[in-house]
Amino acid sequence: MRLHVLHETTYDYTPAVKTAQHMGHLKPADDTRQKLLCHTLRVEPEPAKQDERVDIYGNTRTFFSLQVAHDRLKVVAESMVETSAAAALPASMPWEAARERMRYHGAAHYDPATEFVFASPYVPRDTQFADYARASFAPGRPLLEAATALMQRIHEDFEYVTAATDATTPALDSLALRKGVCQDFAHVMTGCLRSMGLAARYVSGYLLTEPPPGQARLVGSDASHAWVAVYLPAETGPGEWAELDPTNNRAPGEDYVRLAVGRDYGDVSPLRGVIHGGASHALSVAVTVSPVPL
Repeated sequence: MRLHVLHETTYDYTPAVKTAQHMGHLKPADDTRQKLLCHTLRVEPEPAKQDERVDIYGNTRTFFSLQVAHDRLKVVAESMVETSAAAALPASMPWEAARERMRYHGAAHYDPATEFVFASPYVPRDTQFADYARASFAPGRPLLEAATALMQRIHEDFEYVTAATDATTPALDSLALRKGVCQDFAHVMTGCLRSMGLAARYVSGYLLTEPPPGQARLVGSDASHAWVAVYLPAETGPGEWAELDPTNNRAPGEDYVRLAVGRDYGDVSPLRGVIHGGASHALSVAVTVSPVPL
């Protein structure tokens, strides 16, 4: 599926910002699962400096600095991406065996996925997460089956309410509220998996705004989206990441566009920065993902 993504972010400042430095994760991934056909990033006012770098997780991030006073910042990211259906995953080992693979053993092969077992700034490891997750992790249950059951429970137990939380709401608060948005659901599920000793990472991206005929419109359309990837260790060699979306209770497919992966939202927020001035601001974000005929 070929998808066109338009992501517009506007900040209106009062009073004007004197200088600013920003970093954005707005360029979709280009890998075996999806192909980035083209991408542009337009910033107004024009930055004094703008460059791209690849971070430790393989995401492309853009830095730009503004050295002129401005009362409005507009950032427009436009991309064309060709996606494909998710490949079928092999049978996964029991979750206890996967957990054991993530533990340290002397002289054992180091698996980079181990980093995603540990707590991160937005997602602590906590007994409250483990207590909630345990109902899905019966002894001997295959990891992917258990993780899918956890996804389904979060989808059923939590209510999608945009005003219930904000970008800084702790994941444990979201667990207690049983309310939030896709970021909260992804943080809760990630916390549950990590608290069970498993590797999980946060995925940012987009959903197709208009679904194919006969399919339901997904929650989170017309905005950036977030979901989870759980690591499935292999008996030999590297394992695989299985993506699961607790907001919509499904595995992402060709109607999803991945931007970046990280430990949590803090690693991959679409846009953040440091400003000098601008005591208050109004933010507006508009996202449109539309299919393009091949």
